[in-house]
Amino acid sequence: MEPSTSIPHDEGAQRARPPLRLGVLLSGRGSNFLAIARNIREGRLPNTELAVVISNVADATGLVAAKDLGLPTALYVSRGRPRADHDADLIACLRDHNVDLVCLAGYMRLLSPSFIAAFPNRILNIHPSLLPAFPGLDAQQQAFDYGVKVAGCTGHFVDGHLDHGATVLQRAIPVLESDDAHSLSERILVEEHIAYAEAIARVASGEFEIQGRRYVRRAKA
Repeated sequence: MEPSTSIPHDEGAQRARPPLRLGVLLSGRGSNFLAIARNIREGRLPNTELAVVISNVADATGLVAAKDLGLPTALYVSRGRPRADHDADLIACLRDHNVDLVCLAGYMRLLSPSFIAAFPNRILNIHPSLLPAFPGLDAQQQAFDYGVKVAGCTGHFVDGHLDHGATVLQRAIPVLESDDAHSLSERILVEEHIAYAEAIARVASGEFEIQGRRYVRRAKA
């Protein structure tokens, strides 16, 4: 059994510890990144700060948004580069910014084993389906086409497989008769913004263990 974080979880330690520093990786508009930033700004993620926002795509609008918010940013274009070399740059950047927890926010690139090993149980992702159903791209369209009656999103740790790491939490919504794939995607996105903040808070608390594939919350002493 391996503890998933060394962050202290008693109340006194929470007050005493430095802020939890997040590193965000994104490839596009970064709506989940913006939701995280809003939750920090509005006090729903106390003692948490955005250390750096990194993109692998030069024209990612999420990177522009991060700059507009005055946040540290970095660009490492991945196209045409060996994955190991690219990820080595990411690891160095995240370490230079003293990142405690890596958050994927629409980062459209698989991480290398060396990257995952550099941040064990310290990488979170939000996926727009109730995993293990509908991993990969276009999960909302997959769910709609399959005809499911309940859809949602999953906040999970990242491991060496696609959309596979231990589940931290899920949020579910009914699929309405009036839904199409677009409206379902928009409704799931609302849940993603809520779920990601809650997943970060749960990991930051330190009050959990990973048992096999199960995220298990520890009882408070």
